[in-house]
Amino acid sequence: MCDFLWINFKRKSVLIKLLTKVLFVFLLFFCLLFAYIFVDLKGPEPDPYTSPTTINDITQLNSIEVDRVITPTSIEDIVTAIKTTSGPISIGGGRYSQGGQTAYPDSLHLDMRAFNKVLNLDVAQKQITVQSGITWRDLQEVIDPQNLSVKIMQTYANFTIGGSLSVNVHGRYIGEGPIIRSVESIKLVTADGEIKDASATENSEMFYSAIGGYGGIAVIAEVTLNLVDNVKVKRVTQKMTLHEYAEYFSNNIRNDESIVFHNADIYPPNFMDIRSVSWIKTDEELTIKQRLIAKNKDYTWQPKLAEFVADSNFGKWLRQYVLEPVLYSFDAVQWRNYEASYDVNELEPKSRRTHTYALREYFVPVESFDRFAIEMADIFKRHNANIINVSVRHALPDSGSLLAWARTEVFAFVVYYRQGISNGAQQEVKLWSQEMINAAIAEQGAYYLPYQLNATTEQFMNAYPNYQQFFELKQKVDPNYRFRNKLWQQHFEVYKNAISDLKYE
Repeated sequence: MCDFLWINFKRKSVLIKLLTKVLFVFLLFFCLLFAYIFVDLKGPEPDPYTSPTTINDITQLNSIEVDRVITPTSIEDIVTAIKTTSGPISIGGGRYSQGGQTAYPDSLHLDMRAFNKVLNLDVAQKQITVQSGITWRDLQEVIDPQNLSVKIMQTYANFTIGGSLSVNVHGRYIGEGPIIRSVESIKLVTADGEIKDASATENSEMFYSAIGGYGGIAVIAEVTLNLVDNVKVKRVTQKMTLHEYAEYFSNNIRNDESIVFHNADIYPPNFMDIRSVSWIKTDEELTIKQRLIAKNKDYTWQPKLAEFVADSNFGKWLRQYVLEPVLYSFDAVQWRNYEASYDVNELEPKSRRTHTYALREYFVPVESFDRFAIEMADIFKRHNANIINVSVRHALPDSGSLLAWARTEVFAFVVYYRQGISNGAQQEVKLWSQEMINAAIAEQGAYYLPYQLNATTEQFMNAYPNYQQFFELKQKVDPNYRFRNKLWQQHFEVYKNAISDLKYE
């Protein structure tokens, strides 16, 4: 009798799984149909003409005309460029920063993307040394055959490694934090063309200021990173109310060494529910056999689905109550490297001419999660902000960078949103952005610097209390103010002018 019941139970389970897959396919078709109704069926629009000396970022909101662009392929090229010129220098990589952090008007622009060689891979020591213009995805091609994996990086693999160090990125890695925690050493080219090695024990002041220094201290030329083993990971999810999450994280996630990746998505437009998504080490059979996501993959339905979700509250409701519950009903077991090789093109819209997609990020101490989340929801609702997703990540404290965004153990609130490109739309984003920054600062937190420059200098100084030490070092190692971009134009020049005024009072 027991055997009969067990066999029937298994048959029902198989049937349920089959019906679930059929339902998923049907719903996917349904959503794509709606997406095609709301989105023009024409192919991607060509980018408007820009000259080779026009530098912009992925949002297309920050067009900057530089004087000249060079593409170094050796460290000697960088040294020569610095020594044979005397004006401002800006530094750019993948150009995924979103507020002019990679360019400055009439500057000599160093486009680092061709500076992309692997210099050494020490499999036994689990370390790799690369030129800073290499992307994470290209690095993964080298280390994956050795069954090694990046220790800390952001979710998407298109970024250059030098750019990632310059903004001191983080990812979804439990037990980690800012990328500086995985950097063994760097090689820098200073404002006078000198080459310097820097680490936590050698030229440490330069090490802790260049990482997270947004191109203001020196050119990050070479990077030595610590690696870890590649492992299989299994996805585990749990949906709950927002107010249950902090305790759930503390009890189930924070100290579980089997968890590699973790984030939690807060669902707009109500911001009352959250889904925890963890990837746990496993020996189970892979459901995805590929070791890395294919490069140059053609993404068709993902951007359209993102547009559909952004277009209305109905799209957001469908995502929360239909699409994701079905998606997460499937088992997912894959390689760590596969989960770390996402391509930003899966979200890239066919046009940014009338609206664009952008990010904001805010950091608060872990004990402030509930208070900040409530304030965040209130701000977004009052401003009718078109928030697509808020992803919560966890980070341990920074190991010493001067412009540390994680001075303590923090939760990061990564806000992905859509906005219009008109001046009015940009001003509206500026209003809610400044309110969000004030909310983070009120909790002794910070905001992230790679995004649109909507913070006041006072907010910058409150969020980054070591700013004066950083600026003093910049004046020392870059006395002619050669390394510039729009971020430092906004904040460093205010500081510099204030210091000059004090001298002559």
